[in-house]
Amino acid sequence: MTDERAFVDALPTDLFIDGAWRPASTGDRFDVIDPSTGDTLATVADASVADGDAALAAAHRAQESWGRTAPRERAEILRRAFEIVTARAEDFALAMTLEMGKPLAEARGEVAYGAEFLRWFSEEAPRISGRYAVAPDGRNRLLVVQRPVGPCLFITPWNFPLAMATRKIAPAIAAGCTMVLKPAALTPLTALLLTEVLREAGLPDGVLNVIPTTHAGAVTAPLVQDPRLRKLSFTGSTGVGQRLIADSAAQVLRVSMELGGNAPFLVFEDADLDAAVDGAVLAKMRNGGEACVAANRFLVHESVAEEFTERFAARIGAFVPARGTDPSSTVGPLVDAATRDKVASLVEGAVAQGARVAVGGSAIPGPGYFYQPTVLVDVPADADILREEIFGPVAPILTFRDEDEAVRLANDTEFGLVCFAYTRDLDRGLRLAERLETGMLGLNAGVVSNPAAPFGGVKQSGLGREGGAEGIHEYLETVYVGIADPFASRSA
Repeated sequence: MTDERAFVDALPTDLFIDGAWRPASTGDRFDVIDPSTGDTLATVADASVADGDAALAAAHRAQESWGRTAPRERAEILRRAFEIVTARAEDFALAMTLEMGKPLAEARGEVAYGAEFLRWFSEEAPRISGRYAVAPDGRNRLLVVQRPVGPCLFITPWNFPLAMATRKIAPAIAAGCTMVLKPAALTPLTALLLTEVLREAGLPDGVLNVIPTTHAGAVTAPLVQDPRLRKLSFTGSTGVGQRLIADSAAQVLRVSMELGGNAPFLVFEDADLDAAVDGAVLAKMRNGGEACVAANRFLVHESVAEEFTERFAARIGAFVPARGTDPSSTVGPLVDAATRDKVASLVEGAVAQGARVAVGGSAIPGPGYFYQPTVLVDVPADADILREEIFGPVAPILTFRDEDEAVRLANDTEFGLVCFAYTRDLDRGLRLAERLETGMLGLNAGVVSNPAAPFGGVKQSGLGREGGAEGIHEYLETVYVGIADPFASRSA
């Protein structure tokens, strides 16, 4: 505990604006809570509206020179940042575990995942290209170039404090955009540590500005309405995303939205049950279920439902809830009391509607915000828990009779972020890829997230893609230059 205290005390806790750490203009600070104990972990500068304006002003000032920086130079900054994050993996893992709660083993996994966005986009920066062509009528030439969108506002969530930041920051740096980052108030320490690393890697002043705040709406609303801002990227709830899209309309901002999910996990009668159970555990329990891509509904063919449920429940029941720094921990606390209470309410409601608890089913008494890993069976198709994003270690199971019913149940939601399906039938897998209303499909795979792949959803799960070759295009504008026929003067 003494070492933890010294580690936390050494972390940056101020705002970062125009290349300098500074307190909030009001002098206000807010508490960051350890979700495993409920105790205060650190206090962080609480940005005001004036601080938000200063951050955007710095980004705007830096944009012209930063946008002209050579792609290779931007790439080298990202590569150095990747190497520093990798070298400091234990620091990042501990920061995430302390402020968010996930076990250290999972936090180390996030460090590797989050750092990979820095490496991936360091390799994408020099690949930004355009094209040159002769017009179909031969009368002129068509030059198409891409340039940075301009200053961006990033609003990131608490569940993946490093990866959700690097997934936005890395392509913006690669493209030549400046940024204002508002990390989640529940988990700002990891973002501030990343800021320190990017500064060490050589990122120029004003390119990245970081403003933790407990007044998110008041601080970000003027930025969204400011003509100096040209791009907004948000990861969070659909409700907040819808409001941000509406607010962005006045400035016709480019927006990227990674919003809510209600992922179905389909197990067909021909599935490899060993693989399906392994995949189900990953899809449900990664990050303790606190992920937009977590499996939210388990749809199992009636012929294998009993065996799958028995094996799956045994695996879920074997998880050990404990503080993330405890070597025995395989699942940490939920992030705060409100999240734990929401999970408890959803389970209680499902039971009242006819579901049966196979394992778990209640909050764990004592300090912190722990909830038992839970499996529910006999869940009616109209249960509220099948409509809500659970964001916790709870797996409701219901059955289906055939492929058509499975697809109908899977698509019966306003969300469309990710689906998972286990089947040995390749034709069925291809049919599902065309029939399921989703931005991503895990086919015989319980995890789909990969920096080299485009991450994003359809319907009310969002707009745009992050990661992959597609990710950098969210930060580029396409400009067409029409050039007179260079042979015209010769003919004259």
